[in-house]
Amino acid sequence: MTKSGSAAAADLGAQGLMSIGEVLAQLRADFPDITISKLRFLETEGLVEPCRTASGYRKYSWGDLVRLRFILTAQRDQYLPLKVIREQLDAGAHEMTLRLVTADERAGVEQLLTRAELLVRTGLDEEWLRGVEQYGLLAARSDGRYDPEAVEVATVVAQLGEHGLEPRHLRAFRGAADREVGLLEQVVAPMARQRSPEARARAAETLRELAALALRLHAALLQAGLRGSAGG
Repeated sequence: MTKSGSAAAADLGAQGLMSIGEVLAQLRADFPDITISKLRFLETEGLVEPCRTASGYRKYSWGDLVRLRFILTAQRDQYLPLKVIREQLDAGAHEMTLRLVTADERAGVEQLLTRAELLVRTGLDEEWLRGVEQYGLLAARSDGRYDPEAVEVATVVAQLGEHGLEPRHLRAFRGAADREVGLLEQVVAPMARQRSPEARARAAETLRELAALALRLHAALLQAGLRGSAGG
């Protein structure tokens, strides 16, 4: 005998399943831009498959929530397109998801850094950091703190400094990055201007995919350009 809608919903509740609103509440602290449309988009793309009540309402398990955290973290911190994220999930969803969730929980505390924290984390001194900012390689937020990307930028600049490269030598990287950003934004602009949340979600996903391809192209061109240098 088929269960009634209320009985099915009660069974789902007993399993500790969450509504889409409850999932949003769980995610918003770390991903403030998350929306119902985004969750539906990820479902449409086959990255998460919540179960349904007899009335058709989505119900998410703890595993679904962990999977969503993996996806959103990979998009935010690594700029990975959904195709790559899907491949990673297929290759070992449980282990990789748990590892990234743990990293994301740490990021919730460490995501934004003060100037002093940035200096300690990257090994830069105050004078060098001023030079990095002077030449536009990174900048503090309006509240004086730094985004996660600033840590990576400052760390790499410090390592390049060990080879004699100063911030003034690195302005070309900033200019090239700005030009690439402008080009990629032009590609997705028609989608981004649409009012549909689904269209904007696809624009963001397309931009991530383009960014990943641009990084691959940049690396390949650099390697090709350096071939034969210093006996390589």
